[in-house]
Amino acid sequence: MKKNVLLFMLLSVCINAQINRFFYEYKYIPDINNKSDVKRDLMVLDIDKKNGSYYYKDKHRQIVDSLKKDISDSDFENEIKDKITKEYGNYKSYKIDKNETKLFTIGKKDYKVIKKYPDYKTYIIEALSIDTYKVLEDQKIVWKIFPDKQKIGEYNTQKATTNFGGRQWTAWFTTEIPFQDGPYKFYGLPGLIIKIEDATASHIITLMGNKAVQGGDREEDIPDNLASVINGNEIEVTKEKFKKLSEDYNKDPSLGLKQLLNSFGSNANISTKIITNGNGTKQAEETTMNDVYKLIEKSAKENQKKDSNPIELDLVK
Repeated sequence: MKKNVLLFMLLSVCINAQINRFFYEYKYIPDINNKSDVKRDLMVLDIDKKNGSYYYKDKHRQIVDSLKKDISDSDFENEIKDKITKEYGNYKSYKIDKNETKLFTIGKKDYKVIKKYPDYKTYIIEALSIDTYKVLEDQKIVWKIFPDKQKIGEYNTQKATTNFGGRQWTAWFTTEIPFQDGPYKFYGLPGLIIKIEDATASHIITLMGNKAVQGGDREEDIPDNLASVINGNEIEVTKEKFKKLSEDYNKDPSLGLKQLLNSFGSNANISTKIITNGNGTKQAEETTMNDVYKLIEKSAKENQKKDSNPIELDLVK
């Protein structure tokens, strides 16, 4: 059955210019000081055999809004399985913890990864302050393959390790799906990466399922990052330049807004809000742009503390 599904998927791509779409669960701990706060995002890897692959967050749908705790484990898993199957087809079983309040949560930071075949030139597209950047990856991924085997879902997989982005990673790939690709920036093994995790187990990406989709037939089937590339809205920079921009942003999160307003000749106008007190009297409350900047800084600093464990440590060191 598995081979028939794969054969149909590959034939569909060749005949109808369809895309192989793989769904991954990305499980991560954003705050290194709060290891009990585990997030789950649904990520999508679209592989166009001719042109390349696109990896991005499925931000159009959340599979489960809330989970019921008053039903049996088997009923609970069947309920989630039905939801995923209805939404995406070809469900691959994986462990579900019914005590989670949400199965997938929307993370604070969206990014998109593009790999261009045949040389796997890799870019990450990420927003920083008020701008969006297209960052060329300059670190080559070098794998060490081991004889260790493991069955993950329906697939027979083999172990490989690499050091990337300041982390040590262990991947399990299968030659049963003949794409030398994988989630995030990972590629270059003799088959698709089914699962990959870092040595701290704070970043784990696991294949959930796959389906063939008609590229461009419906708006929701067009990867957002592909549309943005066509529109040409990103500022292309080197990885080193993006790291410097990130450092500047962390020091002054309102810097981009200040520069934007200055370009329009803003003179930090004062806005006035009229407040009615309990005794019926009215009071004018004034807000300056400096107040806005301070609010942005405070909010950004609080978020930075909760986002202390990025997938690439090299970008923050």
